[in-house]
Amino acid sequence: MQQVVRPTLAILFLLFAMACGDSKKEREGALGEKKATVAKMKADYAKQGEAIKKLEDEIALLDTNADAAAKVKLVSVAAVSTENFEHYIDLQGKIDAENISYISPRGMGGQVKALYVQAGQLVKKGQLLLKLDDAVVRQQIVAAKQGLETIRTQLSFAKNIYQRQKNLWDQNIGTEVQLISAKNNVESLENQLRATEENVKVITEQLNTANVYSDVTGIADQVNIKVGETFTGMTASGPQIKIVNTSSLKVVTNVPENYISRLHTGSGVQITIPDANKKLNASISLISQSIDPTMRGFMVEAKIPYDPALKPNQSAIIKILDYSANNAVVIPVNLVQSDETSKYVYVLEKQGNGKTIARKKVVLIGEVYGDKVEIKTGLSAGEQIITEGYQNLYEGQSIATG
Repeated sequence: MQQVVRPTLAILFLLFAMACGDSKKEREGALGEKKATVAKMKADYAKQGEAIKKLEDEIALLDTNADAAAKVKLVSVAAVSTENFEHYIDLQGKIDAENISYISPRGMGGQVKALYVQAGQLVKKGQLLLKLDDAVVRQQIVAAKQGLETIRTQLSFAKNIYQRQKNLWDQNIGTEVQLISAKNNVESLENQLRATEENVKVITEQLNTANVYSDVTGIADQVNIKVGETFTGMTASGPQIKIVNTSSLKVVTNVPENYISRLHTGSGVQITIPDANKKLNASISLISQSIDPTMRGFMVEAKIPYDPALKPNQSAIIKILDYSANNAVVIPVNLVQSDETSKYVYVLEKQGNGKTIARKKVVLIGEVYGDKVEIKTGLSAGEQIITEGYQNLYEGQSIATG
């Protein structure tokens, strides 16, 4: 009996395992089918959503009977007004002094024997700054004066001889040749005397060039010379003595040549000196008459009052007024849009039925400065220009302000 039961249990166990295996395969197959179905439904749903959105946009444009409230766009508006419009040329410049003197010798220069000025010292016009070696010139003056005295002695003797000859001639004694010879000798010595006197003046003037004076009143900004060195006034490294008079200052800048017809003497200038925290108003005092071939621009100067806080070569921000218009229509430049043929803005227009729509206005713009633009034609004071929500508007679109 036991032998019959054991094979039967084995067979049942085998059949149970096969049934379980088939059931697992069926479950896995059903799960895969469901996942594939979900993925397909999602893809179909996305395509339908895109198609629906496209159709809704087309209906919104074509269906004139659609609910108007659904197409109203919320915007902000502002009244167009007039104001005085100004355009400036923004430039970088620097402060300079009206009187800057680079001291140089009147002669050939020479070795410095004495120095009477140091950097930072206040000097006055005509003040002696240094003395050059003048030993050779002094010797020339001594020799010239000695020669002058010799000629004067010879001239005195020649005049005496001439007078004696003349007295004898008046008494019919001697010959006419002797008288003429004595006279010529006097005249020759007189000419030599005049030439020697002029030579003494020239040498004396050369002696004076050994003294170097300041030709302006100001501050000794640079003193790059010492006793024993050779003073020539200017070296490869710059001036040896520089005197700056800061009582009269100016700002200078280089203006691009395309503005040359827009500027004139008297044009307004706004000056900002960032380092000194200063703002000044001035006007153009000088416009150069030539174009710099390297910078392709021309120099402009504007005088400014003395201020101890301002120094030559200090950086300055310069704004030159080159255009102005009174009572001009001015709007923010970002409101102006462009198409293939023109520039335009949108304004609010009220209809007879009480509705408001966007009206496209073609405009002619003038100058642009900063965030403002001048409108020459196309807009009038009092119109309501759309300032927010103007993007993607179209002509005649219903709008509402909020």
